[in-house]
This record gives sequence, structure tokens and C-alpha cells, in this order.
Amino acid sequence: MSTHESVYIRDDVIRLGQLLKLAGLVDDGATAREVISEGRVSVDGEVDTRRGAQIRPGQVVALDGQEVTVVQGEPEIDVPW
Repeated sequence: MSTHESVYIRDDVIRLGQLLKLAGLVDDGATAREVISEGRVSVDGEVDTRRGAQIRPGQVVALDGQEVTVVQGEPEIDVPW
């Protein structure tokens, strides 16, 4: 089963390892380095083994059936009033 979520970033780029941590796909930098070097991470459907790869808004990153789309800005919050 795969899941797909949006991950919001403030800047116009984020490094792949940082994105994995921000999205909650890995717990720490060591795990990010491991899964990336093992070829388990794809960016827009292509395996990417560069931990420092620059990921931009609109790109889709996947790890073990979980996908995240990078979005620039802040998430919209529904206010109940």
C-alpha cells in the first residue's frame, strides 16, 4: 500500500536527505544516508543516490511505497470559525 502526502518547505530548494527527515520518512540523517545510498529513494520516478540532491517544489520523492510532493509555502489551515 502506498501513501501520498504534501511536504511544505519555506525555501525554493531542499536537500534530499533533509526532505526525508522533514517528511518523517526516516528518523535521522544516518538512516537517510543509508536508504539513499541503497537506491531505495526515487525522485520523479528515477532512483537518486545523491543525499545532497536539490529537490524543488513540484517534485515527487518516494521511499518504500510512501510518496511526498514538495510544496513551497505554508500549509493551509482550516479555521473553525
